[in-house]
Amino acid sequence: MTEPVPTTALHRFAAAVAERIGADPVITDVDTIAPWLIDWRGRYQGASSLLLQPRTTTDVAAIVQLAAAHRVPLVPQGGNTSMVGGATPPEDGSAAILSLRRMNAVRRIDADAGLAVVEAGVILSDLHDAALAQGRRFPLTLGAKGSATIGGLVSTNAGGTQVLRFGTMRALVLGVEAVLPDGSVHDGLAPLKKDNRGYDLTQLLVGAEGTLGVVTAATLRLVPAIAARAVGWVGVDSPHAALDLLRLCEAATDRIESFEIVPAHSLALVVEHIPGTRDPLNGPHPWHVLIEAVASDAGAEPPAILLERLLSGGLERGLIRDATIATSEAQAEALWKLRDSISEAERASGPALQHDISVPVAGMPDFMIDGAAAVEAAFPGTSAGAFGHLGDGNVHFHVRAPVGADRNWVAENSGRISPFVHDLVVAAGGSISAEHGIGQMKRDELARLSSPARMHALIAIKRAFDPDNLFNPGKLVTLAPARADQ
Repeated sequence: MTEPVPTTALHRFAAAVAERIGADPVITDVDTIAPWLIDWRGRYQGASSLLLQPRTTTDVAAIVQLAAAHRVPLVPQGGNTSMVGGATPPEDGSAAILSLRRMNAVRRIDADAGLAVVEAGVILSDLHDAALAQGRRFPLTLGAKGSATIGGLVSTNAGGTQVLRFGTMRALVLGVEAVLPDGSVHDGLAPLKKDNRGYDLTQLLVGAEGTLGVVTAATLRLVPAIAARAVGWVGVDSPHAALDLLRLCEAATDRIESFEIVPAHSLALVVEHIPGTRDPLNGPHPWHVLIEAVASDAGAEPPAILLERLLSGGLERGLIRDATIATSEAQAEALWKLRDSISEAERASGPALQHDISVPVAGMPDFMIDGAAAVEAAFPGTSAGAFGHLGDGNVHFHVRAPVGADRNWVAENSGRISPFVHDLVVAAGGSISAEHGIGQMKRDELARLSSPARMHALIAIKRAFDPDNLFNPGKLVTLAPARADQ
């Protein structure tokens, strides 16, 4: 483990925080801090001798004011589930970790208005439970729902499997409370439908990855709880057929909540490596689609009947080779397990480079086929493929190592393969980050591939909000570091 670099500034800062708000939030124990120095994927190792755990927005504001006075960088952190090293402190030990995990109150749920006001440290699954207790639902979920926090989800504009119907976090955030780099508090929690007071600070903070402000609470959109759902698994010839099926479904209903595409080789890896899984269809198919239809009103057409009608239409048009619909909740969960276990199965099969990318939806089928072929031709022995949220134009494009490659393959080849993939994405009019953010992993690629106009705007905004570069330094954009005296 990298040892933290002790600094006089951090010691003075810690003492000042303890004097201002008490000693309880100030953590200096090395063993307590250690788990929060490593990113979710284990690729980035930071260093810090100070972890701060405030309980209130007032505490956060005081900490930020003192950090500015002592010129100590702060790295906001929630569940530490970033996929791009976005919540890992710098290696030099100069920064303090600002954990929001103790700020975990659900301040208010208004079922009639369809909104919840929650603090940044609320775990996503806990919000799900609180909303369901009031007959409502927060319509965003992801694999890390048991540890990911609302503040992190807001700060990274998280996505998930329900973006097709409800959008990313940006579409679900109705207001934000945040502490800005000067220690002032932006109180933007009011869920106003109309607000023409200039720049939208709330939306500027969504997706800013903690570089412009520390999100302390958010007002979030809730929707009616699901009364019933139906999950289907469909075999198709190509991503093009899958997209045509999606268009058919979209033209008929707004009740399709998920539409996930899975290639045959990904399904095969799941069946091989994940116990208790099997191919749900008779005979092999080159591509598969998982579809979920829902009903919020018990009096609406049952989702199973709706889905059967839609799939029958797809069969009549020659878009579907075979299909099955789950007849129980256990079967529905088993179908979802096939989709959700792909990354785990790939890890079990060997090293892989993972890319979270998006291109325009209409161009995604061609990209999935042509992009994979281009990578495999350029890097012989690799196997490339994509799976995920076809309806959002967002897939996880993975490049698996040649057979027999060791664990060092990723580190040795990422500098060649990932830029190649990103060049293909940009040529297709897409984005190198669809839902995981930029963090430190994609920072240099963002600068390399973005237009001068975009980078000038991003850097100008960062400098305007945080001229001393004290908020999550080294993430998203690169500014000259602001270092305290050692």
